[in-house]
Amino acid sequence: MIAVDANGADQGPAAVAEGARRSGLDVLLFGPASAVGASDGHVEVVDAPVTIGGHEEPAQAVRSRPDASIVQAARSVAEERAEALVSAGSTGPTLAAATLRVRRLRGVHRPALAVLLPIPGGPVLLLDAGASVEARPEHLVQFAYMGACFMEAVYARERPRVGLLSVGEESGKGTPAVLAARERIEAGGGLNFVGNVEGFDIPGAGADVVVTDGFTGNVALKVLEGTSKLMREAIGAAVRSSPVSAVGGLLIRGRVGRLREQLDPEAVGGAILLGLRKPVVVAHGSFGPRGIASAIGLARRAVDEDMVGRTAAALEAAGALRSAGAGSVAEVTPESDGGG
Repeated sequence: MIAVDANGADQGPAAVAEGARRSGLDVLLFGPASAVGASDGHVEVVDAPVTIGGHEEPAQAVRSRPDASIVQAARSVAEERAEALVSAGSTGPTLAAATLRVRRLRGVHRPALAVLLPIPGGPVLLLDAGASVEARPEHLVQFAYMGACFMEAVYARERPRVGLLSVGEESGKGTPAVLAARERIEAGGGLNFVGNVEGFDIPGAGADVVVTDGFTGNVALKVLEGTSKLMREAIGAAVRSSPVSAVGGLLIRGRVGRLREQLDPEAVGGAILLGLRKPVVVAHGSFGPRGIASAIGLARRAVDEDMVGRTAAALEAAGALRSAGAGSVAEVTPESDGGG
């Protein structure tokens, strides 16, 4: 069973409900019954009209509004009524509810928002994309192992290539945190570590997993999304610019259509919050039913392939876990709206 928050998506609760039904999977849907309809088939509806907006302080709102749909959905996962959480609402409340209710894996410093970038030769996993704006070396090391485990478990990438995002590929380039993280990853072993990667390596699929802090990752994500949108619009305008161009566009329509499918973010299902005790998928707020169905499918695959268990085992084997247990949501400062 996958818990889905129907509130907060740009296209409204009804679109989320339609995506849940299209997924064909067992879903526990939290949202206003007047908009999402009654339980039917694989979808069980819980009437939860209260929502938390992106303008509110996330942790405070989550603590003070136990009846909010995202809080109820996260609690259903914590209580094992559902196996994973999906939301296309505002990222901040989703991160706060997931961290407070589902909680971090024991020994994980902080969760990371991992975004699947739909690029030719990809997808490429970028993390952290905004769960926390700063990261210490030990955080980056954990992100590397968490990202590699996700790509192995969910995307069947055997020994995925892992790189640290930096200003140059040379081992001596980067911030003190990047330099220290690189040294620890190389010493720890167990990863197919390719060293530093630069910004232009991301769209070129120079690594399967690209690790960075949340501030840099969120900026990189927004640049990539904005550039992709601009290029799609420019190509469309060029095709429509003259009758001759229009004929050429018709001739290449099939190939362009296949490329568009490769670059479609709705096909990959959105971001996933790694480092928690259960899978949490953060779908983009603009997703329609197709994207929501993909996000639910992504959560289902993460459960079926035991992504969380494999991640915990890999971190323990690498000696990358801290001794303290899960802590407070105060460490999580969502700065991104990349998922909502």
